[in-house]
Amino acid sequence: MMKRITIIILVALTAAFGCQSPSETKADSEKNDSSMVRLLTLDPGHFHAALVQKTSYPDIDTTVYVYAPEGAEVDAHLSLINQYNTRDENPTHWNEVVYKGADFAEKMLAEKKGNVVVLAGNNRLKTDYIKRSVDAGLNVLGDKPMAINTDNFTKLVEAFDAAKKNNVLLYDIMTERSEITNIIQKELMHDPVLFGEIKKGSEKDPSVFIESIHYFFKNVSGKPLVRPLWFFDPAQQGDAIADVATHLVDLVQWQCLPEVSLDYSKDINITSASIWPTPLTPTQFASITGKNEYPDYLKPLIEKDSILQTHANGEMNYTIKGIPVKIIARWDYKAEAGGDSHHAIVKGTKSTLEIRQGKEENFKPVLYIIPANGKDADSVITQSIATISTKYPGVSVEKINTKEWKVIIPAKYNVGHEAHFGQVMERYLQYLKEKKLPEWEVPGMLAKYYTTTKALEIAMSKGK
Repeated sequence: MMKRITIIILVALTAAFGCQSPSETKADSEKNDSSMVRLLTLDPGHFHAALVQKTSYPDIDTTVYVYAPEGAEVDAHLSLINQYNTRDENPTHWNEVVYKGADFAEKMLAEKKGNVVVLAGNNRLKTDYIKRSVDAGLNVLGDKPMAINTDNFTKLVEAFDAAKKNNVLLYDIMTERSEITNIIQKELMHDPVLFGEIKKGSEKDPSVFIESIHYFFKNVSGKPLVRPLWFFDPAQQGDAIADVATHLVDLVQWQCLPEVSLDYSKDINITSASIWPTPLTPTQFASITGKNEYPDYLKPLIEKDSILQTHANGEMNYTIKGIPVKIIARWDYKAEAGGDSHHAIVKGTKSTLEIRQGKEENFKPVLYIIPANGKDADSVITQSIATISTKYPGVSVEKINTKEWKVIIPAKYNVGHEAHFGQVMERYLQYLKEKKLPEWEVPGMLAKYYTTTKALEIAMSKGK
């Protein structure tokens, strides 16, 4: 009888503690559990919300809570997550727990089932969602742009103050810092023997020039992307100068003034800015959205022959700590070949570093070194690249003519734009572990969004 009782007790203990290691107490288990990141996906209207889940992370709970209104946007988001879960190679294992309803934001804030809010979608209320989330003590990983006008910027300043007060981290998704040609360009900019110093320029001859061309019609994760109707409304998506230009302004700060805590009230001066539309025919609009009719809020942008004049292009000229910069953000309907393109020139006193992405580059970004003086250029460039290759093995250089050298970057570093979202998430997870962002990041984000929203304000004032 005693033997039988002993067996029953052992079985009961095994059932109670079978999920724990012998050295793991209940308190330890709860501690480990509380250290996990739990994602809250709020109103995912942009495919970037799904791309942060394209890979798995050991520090992120596989159960993700999604809060959104009923509609095609949340369905498209869930379809992408399901695509990642069911792929043959390295499938993810996300469990999406979905709440759909008009009160989705209130529901998320009331339940607080997670600790990191992921925001990528309609930008009209994004800054408000950010502020409400950090006020509730939630961390936020927000897609760009986190502010699309000066009123938004004022609220964003308040949100960063609230995040500091509540000890939560507000961070935006800057994927271009992970693109290898941008990384190598930055490395070479800070090689005084090769680059020298940033050349003193002017608005007509800027020290830094970056142009980015995006396309409305594109493929994402192997399938044609269907864009929501509001994507073409500047009041909901934002003008290009306050949207795509966010990445470009960030690159300027990150490359030219790394780890510098900027003061947007003193360090930024917008000298000029302008915006102009991209015309889309009804057929083109239908191919992008799947809809044959324009919604009422787009009708003020319709001109003769039903052409939509969408707010898709912008240029800004500004100085940052005295460095003259020109930024151009453009959108066209569809690329004739290749995809989104990036052109960046940084002028130094000893050489110019230029990224091109045209036909000659097979529509892939390629970095060129253009010395100001050909004397001893071979040995200087060879030595600089040899130093780079100790950090990025395999990087080399090829002289293509008497004036230019092409940096050869192994294919293993070209992981693609979609993979960069995972790299941003990895950085953010590290910051969450450390419970702080680098000290220069918040001032940098404030400077960035001040630059874009102030430039838009100046551009729009021209038409008044």
